[in-house]
Amino acid sequence: MDFSALTGIGALSGSSNLSNLSNLSNKEVSNIYSAYNDTLSSLTDVSDVDGENFSSILDSMMSSLNETNTLQNQAEEVEIQFALGKLDNTHDLLVAQTKANTALQYTVAVRDRLIEAYQQIMQMQI
Repeated sequence: MDFSALTGIGALSGSSNLSNLSNLSNKEVSNIYSAYNDTLSSLTDVSDVDGENFSSILDSMMSSLNETNTLQNQAEEVEIQFALGKLDNTHDLLVAQTKANTALQYTVAVRDRLIEAYQQIMQMQI
């Protein structure tokens, strides 16, 4: 960013009327315009990067939710098989239940952090 444009902006900010506009040289006006364009392009780049990061985080969370759901369904299926007598190994039942419980605890912890972050953002003064 070209910081020489700040001198032209500083000259404008001191007065309440527009007479200082006529005191700016063409070079100062072009510097202000260039600084404005640089700022817009940097803001556009930031929003694109944040959009990509947010979508990747959202995709990751959705896959995590799907995995948690799958583990819960598998644990329920193993419980049903054990109750029907089709499965004699209690170790498999315990492993399936532990996987499902751990995934659920992780998902709840992430959800709680997201809610906490949202609440902090909503409390920010603008």
